[in-house]
Amino acid sequence: MAREEVYNKLNEVFCDVFDDDSIKVNDDTTANDIEDWDSLEHINLIVAVEKKFGIKFNMGEVNNFKNVGEMVDTIIKRVN
Repeated sequence: MAREEVYNKLNEVFCDVFDDDSIKVNDDTTANDIEDWDSLEHINLIVAVEKKFGIKFNMGEVNNFKNVGEMVDTIIKRVN
């Protein structure tokens, strides 16, 4: 799966989880960039991303994500 395709799907997930169609994530996006991204929404986001891509992150991966780019890297490794 190409990086651009992952971002297209991720944008859908972010817009849905945060109920904000104006969100456009990129490699550098963090929780500080999205107003409602708190610890509870983080869990909802991870579950929604896993469902969208048909994968399961392990706790180590989730804890080590510093930004959306690292999440995308992990998604690409898992789906390819």
